[in-house]
Amino acid sequence: MVVLSLQPVQFRPNFAHNSVQRYDNGSRNKRMAIRWPRCGIAEPTGQPAPIGQKTKYKDGFFERVFMNLFARKMEKFASSKRKQETDGWFMYDYESFVDVSKRVMQGRSRPQQQEVVREVLLSMLPPGAPAQFRKLFPPTKWAAEFNAALTVPFFHWLVGPSEVIEVEVNGVKQRSGVLIKKCRYLENSGCVGMCVNMCKIPTQDFFTNEFGLPLTMNPKFEDMSCEMVYGQVPPPFEEDEVSKQPCYKDLCSMANPSASLCPKLLS
Repeated sequence: MVVLSLQPVQFRPNFAHNSVQRYDNGSRNKRMAIRWPRCGIAEPTGQPAPIGQKTKYKDGFFERVFMNLFARKMEKFASSKRKQETDGWFMYDYESFVDVSKRVMQGRSRPQQQEVVREVLLSMLPPGAPAQFRKLFPPTKWAAEFNAALTVPFFHWLVGPSEVIEVEVNGVKQRSGVLIKKCRYLENSGCVGMCVNMCKIPTQDFFTNEFGLPLTMNPKFEDMSCEMVYGQVPPPFEEDEVSKQPCYKDLCSMANPSASLCPKLLS
């Protein structure tokens, strides 16, 4: 799911190893350094918990703002209404945000679920935003690398910690990949169908078709990591490996243990 966070971004003239990325605009030969804010993991190690354990997070003000903003938008499409346990604007935490996604899935086909996410994302943008994005970020190596860099701080509340990595796109090596170490959305939902229908496919389609910047997301269900590759055109769903993925039988409340594929991927 395409989500932006208002975490502070500091622009500095100097560079620090492992905490900044460097970019050359090719015309003025200037460099921009972005110092990333740390993700709010509450684990003693500062790293995501091992597989089978749910990572503990400590969400701040901006994280809660976006959880509630998107949950409220999605709540309008939910098949059943949530029982309000608290009053006020901050009604949702991360678990209840994920719960909205589950209720949006209920009674909807795979294309219908993806269309809901698209409508929610468009509703979050000002008029004409996709066209402006296309002007600012044409499908070039620089645009792909720049958006990869922005993904690390702006998506961390949704997917957890990530880092920019080098990938190969059409035979060219570039730093337009993002490695999500253990996706927070996937580990909290425990649902293959939610990962694919409510995050992977809608996000790919939104960047590729609305913004004009190709994006491919490759979740690795064995360890819940995910690789995002900006600049790479995603394959058709039928040719994507995720279309053959079985359920998390021990994690997903909607799983069908006897099915060879996740039922949410079939229709």
